Amino acid sequence: MAEHRSMQRAALLDAARTLLSEGGTEALTFPALAERTGLARSSVYEYFRSRAAVVEVLCEVDFPVWAAEVSAAMAAADGPAAKVEAYVRKQLELVGDRRHRAVVAISASELDAGAREKIRAAHGELVAMIVEALGELGHGQPRLAAMLLQGVVDAAVRRIELGAAEEPSVVAEAAVGMALRGVRG
Repeated sequence: MAEHRSMQRAALLDAARTLLSEGGTEALTFPALAERTGLARSSVYEYFRSRAAVVEVLCEVDFPVWAAEVSAAMAAADGPAAKVEAYVRKQLELVGDRRHRAVVAISASELDAGAREKIRAAHGELVAMIVEALGELGHGQPRLAAMLLQGVVDAAVRRIELGAAEEPSVVAEAAVGMALRGVRG
């Protein structure tokens, strides 16, 4: 019974990722989840109380995987500047990944306070990954620099997700340039 329930929950989460990837927040509805998984709509409510709860669980499941990929890219880089570059590039590579799209698809305002706090904590862990490298590069306030760097990454992510005029690779190059050289060209 527990194994069946676990499989159903995994199927619901996978369906949620697909719906968010294909149609954004509007596509993530309980009827759509039910249709994708072959469950009755009332059965979906046995697993999740709301759309926000679905997203909260997706964040709990998917964010550590995403963070591990960023961490691995940084670990493979040689030197602090290369680590900063890997930190930026890997996050931007993951923009098209269904896990990433699911994590950012629903605005924080639709989540309850507990869910927003979990997401903030997860992002804090991501920012903490880069603090040491920024300190090695000579930043006097590496934690502040890390938070500002994540702001650059977040802006680049939004630019890519919006389908901006620039190719994603151009956005990535600009973000890496800002991370390593600031606003100087």
